[in-house]
Amino acid sequence: MNNNYIEQKKNTHLYFQVGENKYGINTGNVLEIMKLPALDYPQKLPNNIVGLLKYNNFVINVVDIRFYLNIEVTPYSAQNELLIVKTDEVIFGIITDKIVGILPFDTTLTDQIPFVDSKMIIESIYKHENDTIFVVNVYSLENLLKQHDLTLPEVDIPSLFPQGESERKLMTQRTSEIAEKSALRLASGELHAKNKYISFNLNNDYYCIALNYVKEVLKDTNITNVPGTPDFVEGIMNLRGDYITVINLKKFLDLPDGEKPEKNPVIIVKYNDLKLALLIDKINELFDFQEFIYQEASESYYLNEFIYNKVLYTELNIDKITSDKRIIVTDI
Repeated sequence: MNNNYIEQKKNTHLYFQVGENKYGINTGNVLEIMKLPALDYPQKLPNNIVGLLKYNNFVINVVDIRFYLNIEVTPYSAQNELLIVKTDEVIFGIITDKIVGILPFDTTLTDQIPFVDSKMIIESIYKHENDTIFVVNVYSLENLLKQHDLTLPEVDIPSLFPQGESERKLMTQRTSEIAEKSALRLASGELHAKNKYISFNLNNDYYCIALNYVKEVLKDTNITNVPGTPDFVEGIMNLRGDYITVINLKKFLDLPDGEKPEKNPVIIVKYNDLKLALLIDKINELFDFQEFIYQEASESYYLNEFIYNKVLYTELNIDKITSDKRIIVTDI
């Protein structure tokens, strides 16, 4: 494993939105993303904790970073997403409005904050196109979680959560599903290393790619057609001066063409020295799946099938796709 790969992995961040701002966390600290479940809120809970959640047989704290940033905390809905993160010592949750994507941060575009102290959770600022992403130091956040004498805005936290019966029922169901998943893992007697995936749609079917192949996820991009290329080659894209071949996955896999989406979402993958942009219909989410039965790699473009949250996912075999003889990459 070369140093360049290690550096890229270290600088890859998941970024999310809370209120008007976007924040980033190193993917090495991310365990899972889920829709907001119902949380427990005991009366004696410190005012920097918005709730408790039983996760993998542990009771974890859930926080809203706006409390630490002196930003107004607005009510939540069942559409909020919960980001489960870990440090060397603890696991906790962060409430977000939505997950935006994954980016390998270019260190030359990162501005360090010169006045960081032990109570600041923002360690740097990253500029991405028209976005400013505030990079969260999860270890500083961990330290604040241990302090129960913080001066924070007084908020009626239970009132922030949905009060409508339908939303409360939906969130309670999610909590039950998390508990069932934890019980299944415990009963199995085996605990393999977790696997992270990016999920997406091709037509109405759900697919995923192992995160270790993913270099970047873009919800839209400009694609330039190249005459004389195979039908499944959509064209090329310019990513910060790097020209990347765009493969139309539906055509490459001989799937029905279906409706063309209004935007051009792509997942940029890399295997060995080959980098490709895979054109898809819709990017969904980043999630973890605990595999109990692993199917060996095959010569098929499809590596595995499994059910996650009652949805059938097909995992693509990126090794096979990137080594396919039909793909000819010419330096531009």
